[in-house]
Amino acid sequence: MTDEKNVLNISYPESHPGSESTKITFHSEKPDLTKLFAPGKNESLRRCFVTDATVATMPDVQDFVNQFEDGVCGNDLLLILGSGEPYKTIESVLEIVKTAVEANFSRKDIFVGIGGGVICDMTGFAASLFKRGIACQFVPTTLLAMVDASIGGKTGCDFENYKNMIGAFWPAQEIHIYPEFVQSLSQAQYRSGLGEAVKTGLLYDKELYEIFKNESEKLLNRDREITFKVIQKCAKAKAAVVEKDLTEKNIRMYLNLGHTFGHALETLAGLGNIPHGDAVAWGIAREAVLCAREEICSESYKDEVLSVLEHYGWCTKPIHPLITGGGIGERLMNIMKKDKKNPSSKIKLVLQRGLTDTFTEEIEDTKILSVLK
Repeated sequence: MTDEKNVLNISYPESHPGSESTKITFHSEKPDLTKLFAPGKNESLRRCFVTDATVATMPDVQDFVNQFEDGVCGNDLLLILGSGEPYKTIESVLEIVKTAVEANFSRKDIFVGIGGGVICDMTGFAASLFKRGIACQFVPTTLLAMVDASIGGKTGCDFENYKNMIGAFWPAQEIHIYPEFVQSLSQAQYRSGLGEAVKTGLLYDKELYEIFKNESEKLLNRDREITFKVIQKCAKAKAAVVEKDLTEKNIRMYLNLGHTFGHALETLAGLGNIPHGDAVAWGIAREAVLCAREEICSESYKDEVLSVLEHYGWCTKPIHPLITGGGIGERLMNIMKKDKKNPSSKIKLVLQRGLTDTFTEEIEDTKILSVLK
């Protein structure tokens, strides 16, 4: 029996990593990052701006990029990384850290990610690592980053072809959202963002879900008023969740609706070959079918959800057309078992009894396989 005199317990105060709060500003005007940040003119704060090769050539970003000569403007730095999921690696994260180390950044300085979910995730993760943590800010330039990825402090990178396997909770100090960036996105990027947005409607906001049902023409045509409303609704819904459960101990898990299936699909297809939001939408469909078969939700609810998803062009079939070969169900399930959210050897899924009526449950392998055939 252990002598209590030989046991030492240390109690820690509740802490907020990265920042004690996040200020999200919605800008209705055209993006002007030169005016927003005034690169080279802040003598009291050094900033390492991080973006990618695609974002750096966007018309609304070029003037800002042109302020830097060989990546330097006064005390500020600009690092341009490769674009897309293939570059969401620990090597890219360490490139951000290396840039700050070589420039003698201090813990009082700041990293600023300008880009989509990949850039926001990696910049935040690098901020959590550099000298055990400095502040970060984001300017999301994709719909997916505006409605989801930039908000809530989940940072990280892919590893060994597994999605977001390394990371930290490190919320941004400030987020500047310019919905006008949506107008210049490719159709694939825009639809990917809609995948996360419809997920938010299913989880938390009946009015948002009704927009997807009844305002599809405006939404698909990127009507400025509708897209601004969708972005604000998604941001407010996610903010309310992460404020209560930053480190995903309970209710934040619901935000993974469609993600366990979706991440497995992305991995099997090769990261970057299927847009994240498309994979999430396919995962939502698989979970809806599973719920109907197990009589968790009604057939009519399942049919309606699948109909809405199909209307936007998302695949709802058991086998995604971009996946080929034998034993697809088993291969997907083996990947799902590596999901970081599983508390045991069983796969934990987010399920719905109906609109905004959500819970989590560990599901038997045979039941998961039944919706992948």
